Amino acid sequence: MNLLLRTQDVMKKLFLFDFDGVLIDSLEIYERAVTLCLEKIGKPIVKNRADFLNLFDENFYEAIVSRGIDLGEYMDASKEIIARINYDEMTPFYDLAPVLDKLAKDHTLAVISSNDSEAINAVMSRHKYNGYFEEVLGSDFMFSKRGKIVHAMDRFQMERDSTYYIGDTAGDIKEAKMAGVRTVAVTWGWHSREKLTVARPDYLIDTPGELLYL
Repeated sequence: MNLLLRTQDVMKKLFLFDFDGVLIDSLEIYERAVTLCLEKIGKPIVKNRADFLNLFDENFYEAIVSRGIDLGEYMDASKEIIARINYDEMTPFYDLAPVLDKLAKDHTLAVISSNDSEAINAVMSRHKYNGYFEEVLGSDFMFSKRGKIVHAMDRFQMERDSTYYIGDTAGDIKEAKMAGVRTVAVTWGWHSREKLTVARPDYLIDTPGELLYL
């Protein structure tokens, strides 16, 4: 019996992490960048933080398109804005590194984000996070998180019930559910506990250490 429990404990899992709001505390910077991009193309649809956070009730890119934004124009504008971001202003959540270190020893970790892969890698390298993750799939790979989750499962040959998506917005949870994987909502990110609860994640956690018990 003990041998069986031990075998189950080390069954390999695939942990797919959102970046902004889960690994990195970047709300103010990301909000400012999106607001500037929208103003640059003459579509200032974000007037306050609530407007910004509402864009993540679903897939971010689908949300801005549904509000009349030309995606090509937005992406062109974002290149200049992203180039001006001061990555020193982005800080990791202090207690995640030891958790990532433990998870990476027995499991596969990857990042799936709406952010740009180059920006993600730059920040993770700065904070020595990049060694934990085997792949980073950003908006330059594809816009759909659901599609990126499926790609990651195919690449790492993992089943849905062994795959966990860790996100901090209702949109994250919705896309992960559409991909059929286990959903983990964290309360230290962008969306409130109340909004995350409505999205009905499989797990709702308050501290990074809880990831070790999934």
